[in-house]
Amino acid sequence: MTWDWEFAFEVFPDIISAIGITIGATVAAYFISLTLGLVLTLLRRSSFKPLSLLIAGVIEFIRMTPPLVQLFFVYFAFDMSPFVTGAIVLGVHYATYVSEVYRSGIEAVPSSQWEASKALNFSRAQTWQKVVLPQAIPPVIPMLGNYLIVLFKETPLLSGIYVLEMLAVAQQIGSDTYRFLEPVTIVGFLFLVLSYPSALFIRYLEKRSGKLPGSAEKGVKT
Repeated sequence: MTWDWEFAFEVFPDIISAIGITIGATVAAYFISLTLGLVLTLLRRSSFKPLSLLIAGVIEFIRMTPPLVQLFFVYFAFDMSPFVTGAIVLGVHYATYVSEVYRSGIEAVPSSQWEASKALNFSRAQTWQKVVLPQAIPPVIPMLGNYLIVLFKETPLLSGIYVLEMLAVAQQIGSDTYRFLEPVTIVGFLFLVLSYPSALFIRYLEKRSGKLPGSAEKGVKT
């Protein structure tokens, strides 16, 4: 099958009209993953062992299950719209990975900072809010940003539950016209156009984080 420029220009507006759904699903899922990921990290660090083990088991279970299977299960088991289902499932799935990013940042905080907080009679909440998280999160922002790009590239999975994002529209056009080359190529091009600037921005953040002062200098002075 040869490339047809006239057909490509004809279907381009239909495909790009779905870009809002793709971006919206990405942003919603990413917000869920950032929020829930931090909650999972804190719960996994709980001193109450049964809770910590339960959260660890839930995280491993979600990671070992394909996101497409999770999408189908939640979509058919619960009465939610396809868009909401997709955002929640992708958000929860990637929250398990984001939680590891948060954990690495928290474990990088020097033990002296925890000890200094205790010496200053900070409550547990104050220690997390004023000492630990301000030091733990900035260095891992580039890694968190990488998951935004990954999530964006995972949105085509939502076509499996009838979310009309870009790939779903392209497949619909292909089914109607029996021409898949142009619409699918256009979708790939749009993903590249949107992902590449984001990747450059992530690299910029990585360079910036490498130039930041040591975390101990930004925490409680000991």
